[in-house]
Amino acid sequence: MSEKFEQISLKQGFMKHNGGVMFRNISETEYEFKSTINENHLNAAGITHGGYLSALVDAGAGTAAHRSTDNAPCVTISLDLKFIGSSKAGDEIIGHVKILKKTSTLVFLFCELRCNNKIITSASGVWKILKINS
Repeated sequence: MSEKFEQISLKQGFMKHNGGVMFRNISETEYEFKSTINENHLNAAGITHGGYLSALVDAGAGTAAHRSTDNAPCVTISLDLKFIGSSKAGDEIIGHVKILKKTSTLVFLFCELRCNNKIITSASGVWKILKINS
């Protein structure tokens, strides 16, 4: 599919304000995204804030859900995160998303965030496919 990452944070909003997210399609069921940790992403302990990692997963996995449904709008129903490692300013975070199942109304997926080839966050989530009337 796509070998190059593209910036998906084009409109004003939280993720663009926080440095943006780069994204690429690997296959019809696998996607990757990445972001570089800045000083404003850190908590008082000097490591990446869990809230930022949550937002990054939501943006990257949400984009994967969207792309896997031929670009239908999708919204997060549930997102279960496990924080199992840390990152710091200057680190590149790479997210990998695997679409587990799609129905006519839902997308089920799994996501891992890696930093320096170590898993720092894992997540499973469900997205609702919105049916927009034209």
